[in-house]
Amino acid sequence: MPKDSEVALRFACGLYDRMLPLYTGQVRPQGIDLDFIISQDPRTLFDHMSGPDPYDVAEMSASEFVARYDAGRCPFVALPVFPSRVFRHGFITINRNAGIRTPKDLEGKRIGTQIYTQTASVWTRGMLAHDYGVDLSTIHWVQGNLDTPGRHTGAEIMPLLHPVRMEDNTSDKSLAQLLEDGEIDALVTPMLPRSLASHPDVVRLFPDFPAVELDYYKRTRIFPIMHLVVIRRDVFEAHPFVAKSLYGAFEDAKAKAIARLRSRSGTLPYMLPWMKAEAETLFGAFGDDPWPYGVEPNRTTLEAFLAYLTEQDMIKAPIPIEDLFVGVD
Repeated sequence: MPKDSEVALRFACGLYDRMLPLYTGQVRPQGIDLDFIISQDPRTLFDHMSGPDPYDVAEMSASEFVARYDAGRCPFVALPVFPSRVFRHGFITINRNAGIRTPKDLEGKRIGTQIYTQTASVWTRGMLAHDYGVDLSTIHWVQGNLDTPGRHTGAEIMPLLHPVRMEDNTSDKSLAQLLEDGEIDALVTPMLPRSLASHPDVVRLFPDFPAVELDYYKRTRIFPIMHLVVIRRDVFEAHPFVAKSLYGAFEDAKAKAIARLRSRSGTLPYMLPWMKAEAETLFGAFGDDPWPYGVEPNRTTLEAFLAYLTEQDMIKAPIPIEDLFVGVD
């Protein structure tokens, strides 16, 4: 039972393994009565957080938070807690008839993207430019929904500081259908089109993406951050202790998830038959904490992200990393 002295907070987030102990109550943040609201659709959650009744604490798009912070229009403070991290090589799909064999072949092509400024797209463009020398200025972007015609019309998204070669999809087709029909050449999206499994002309740019992504990490030490955790500024100002309390709870919950993943039990907690082998690869490459929170363990990744946001005209200049997060020490 919650105590009368506890601060009641609504927390919306995906039910990730590193968050599960908070949902079950196995981990409880000190002084906080946490109401964990499962939100498995990040885009809907981000739109809600930009609306009139945001949750007290929530998983949030990293790019949208930083862009709002830079514009001076951010009603949140951030914790250096990163619920979602995803390498992006495996999410670039192409039409095999478009003459694309290498990343450089994307130059001059028409490429679909769901929301140009979303974090996944920022990371993908940054990786293509820095790791493969792709001239992004030559690409013509087509912005729209992956599975339905039209484009996202939800919450306000910060505008680019300078325009790029981009058009909205005004056809009666989805981006996925445009790719199948050869009307665009590639997709850079946070989700894969369903046609990847069914259409013979829709393939990945990097077929052996796990090996490519592991090599990328070993060379760059970048593990792309997609989402962070934000607290409503008014809540934080009224109860400053919640930042440190929540951070400690997030660390404890993650530690329990890691322990479960490393368990010597002969049973499998997830429906992954080769989970033990995958876990060995994970810890061999990333060390004892493969999903670090905090600023310093993530400095290389965060510095790259801020550089990409600047180069892609989403913020005016790289922001000092410590300025983005409230203290949790």
